[in-house]
Amino acid sequence: MMIAIIVTIILVMGIYSYQKDKPNKKAIIPVDLEEILESNVLFYQKLEKKEKELFRVKVKTFLKEVYIDAVGFELETLDIVLVAASAIIPVFYFDTWQYRNLSSVIIYPDNFNSDLMYRGDNRVVAGMIGSGRYENQMILSRKALHHGFKNNTDKSNTAIHEFVHLIDKSDGIVDGVPSALLTNAYVIPWLKLIHQEMESINNDTSDIRGYGGTNQQEFFAVAAEYFFERPDLLKRKHPELFKMMEMCFCNTKK
Repeated sequence: MMIAIIVTIILVMGIYSYQKDKPNKKAIIPVDLEEILESNVLFYQKLEKKEKELFRVKVKTFLKEVYIDAVGFELETLDIVLVAASAIIPVFYFDTWQYRNLSSVIIYPDNFNSDLMYRGDNRVVAGMIGSGRYENQMILSRKALHHGFKNNTDKSNTAIHEFVHLIDKSDGIVDGVPSALLTNAYVIPWLKLIHQEMESINNDTSDIRGYGGTNQQEFFAVAAEYFFERPDLLKRKHPELFKMMEMCFCNTKK
């Protein structure tokens, strides 16, 4: 028990230190970035040549701005690229975007619990964005990070989910109504659509992942996962939601 307590304190203090004193390390830009993206990121594979070049530029910029590190294992190039790809996918079609509310991403080997322990019981958390002492930080499960890009049919991607929460939070609050993406004229229709879809989820009459029925902010992130993972299916089964997602992530230039 004492060892577990000590480990918890070390992990918490270690993560907290990123917020207070971000390590001054040179950004790691993989020399085989293009190959890794082409082999592992479906979104990238579908882009035109010029768009792929732009995507790589955005990935490099992100890696220069956000520190990525691992707890409990040695960080690999693929881990770094998948985190960066997860960040760029939701904002790729924006002319300019910076995650001003993110300084570091910490990757755990597997799911963790609310005490940030990746060993022991109740390890059900695959990703989270920090608040309070963990403000401007994201914590991800490496297992979930990789699964999001290996399985292209399950309509889910944990890392994209968490980055969408950060986009939502860019106006100061995570509430499922991202003012950076939606003009005031669309807020009421968006809220109406959210609650219609959430009702269907909670009545078990929707193919949208059940977690989306939890609250507005989780619905927005889950719907975004669906949009980026299975856009054709979302368009066919939820045309109105698809149009709203497309307007948020593709038709606006931020």
